[in-house]
Amino acid sequence: MRKFSERKELEWMLRGLGILGTGGGGDPDTWGASIIDADLAKGRVYQLVNPEEVGEDALVVSGGYLGSVAEDRALDRVVDEWEHSFELECALREMETLIGRRIDYLVPFEMGGGNTPVILSAGARLGIPVVDGDALGRAAPETQMTSFIGHGVKLTPMPLVDSKGTVVIVKESNDIFFPDEVGRFVVSTKRGLMANSHYPMSGAELKRSVIPNTITKAIDLGGFVTSLTGQPGDKLASLSEHLEGFPLLWGKVTVINGENRGGFYFAHVRVKGSGGFKGRTVDLTIKNEVMCARLDGRPIVIFPDLILLLDPDTNKGVMTPDIKEGRELLLVAVPCHPRLREALETEAGARAFASDRYGERIDYRPVEKLIGGTS
Repeated sequence: MRKFSERKELEWMLRGLGILGTGGGGDPDTWGASIIDADLAKGRVYQLVNPEEVGEDALVVSGGYLGSVAEDRALDRVVDEWEHSFELECALREMETLIGRRIDYLVPFEMGGGNTPVILSAGARLGIPVVDGDALGRAAPETQMTSFIGHGVKLTPMPLVDSKGTVVIVKESNDIFFPDEVGRFVVSTKRGLMANSHYPMSGAELKRSVIPNTITKAIDLGGFVTSLTGQPGDKLASLSEHLEGFPLLWGKVTVINGENRGGFYFAHVRVKGSGGFKGRTVDLTIKNEVMCARLDGRPIVIFPDLILLLDPDTNKGVMTPDIKEGRELLLVAVPCHPRLREALETEAGARAFASDRYGERIDYRPVEKLIGGTS
């Protein structure tokens, strides 16, 4: 087990999460920083365990937050209130009651500047180690979009708890989409944040379904980009090599059409190439995160493969709501983990990740084959 609480490592982690979040998963400079600053002030230490160290019979649970902060509640105020009433702890305790035993480990749902730090914080507050891994290796807009689903782990039961003491439990559902839809309906009705807990599994189930070592990957990535220098094109090449990915584009946003609908941020963005990419165009499809990229009109990266967005000046990840016309971006394409591709081969996984969930009508093909021009 690894314990860490050094600010430098945590800052690297936040920076890495902001990139791996593919434009979503929570803003590391607001959500993530508020959570970590509060934990450091209280002397909390994060406990990280390699998935292979988890016992076969251990109870592992995921979770996080749904919704948005109300306009009159600053993020630091929300985190301050957690010292008196931590909704995620309540959701986890509800899960323990439903399962009939104590939780041994927590595992993040996704890589992102909000939902990853909040699981680390929950673990530190409750004395529960956190698995170095997650269900995606990136962020995703819907709760069923995970490697867990494709490897036979049930999403339910799913308790939801808000700051006013409301508790809603989706005890069971044969519809993989229904729990997420219930959660978003409740959140939109309550107009705020709700904590949830989901995907109770054994250690054996975790080992065959988790995307391993993604938190340490975020730390490594954050340290790498902190020292990354050079021209934008050089940065793009170095970053792509570091991530074993592909340099997609360095360019400037020329068109953006976005709207909030049904609890999600939908957008279409056009980026026109600069420097050595002049004359090329990438179109991005967004549902909270970047889900698809077309290069000169041809699909080139399809969810769950990753399209990473970086600011060429700061080397930081860019959140999709912060994409504005005229903004420069570095776009990197990265293959998703093999366990996600295995999940796509199952009936549940194929439905969970289907492109019609984010407004497209395309079949998944690996990014390395699309970039290579094969099908």
